Amino acid sequence: MIKIEAIVREDKAGDVAQALDDIGINGYTMYNVIGFGVQRGRENMVKGMKLDTESNPKIKFEIVVSSESWEKLTIDAVRKAAYTGDYGDGNIFSYDIKAAMKIRTGETGYEALQLQE
Repeated sequence: MIKIEAIVREDKAGDVAQALDDIGINGYTMYNVIGFGVQRGRENMVKGMKLDTESNPKIKFEIVVSSESWEKLTIDAVRKAAYTGDYGDGNIFSYDIKAAMKIRTGETGYEALQLQE
């Protein structure tokens, strides 16, 4: 099992969610985060004045997939959906997961990730 974390622009969150749905991802967690990367923030215009902001609002997706083939498919879909070509497009990370359990049923591993009828 593999966990994928994707941090994307706020305005690309809908595109990323749609891309995940299009490839058949069963579920994900999505939430608002604030941070910055190597670009160290940006310059905004507020009421006609320049305002430098170091931290930028982003959306973070957490997705757990069952295999390396799903990992590649998911990363490719997120990258395509989140891409603008400008600084601040975000990052994608993946990690091996040691264990997973579905609280309701007690199922573990691969079975914990599956939809039950």
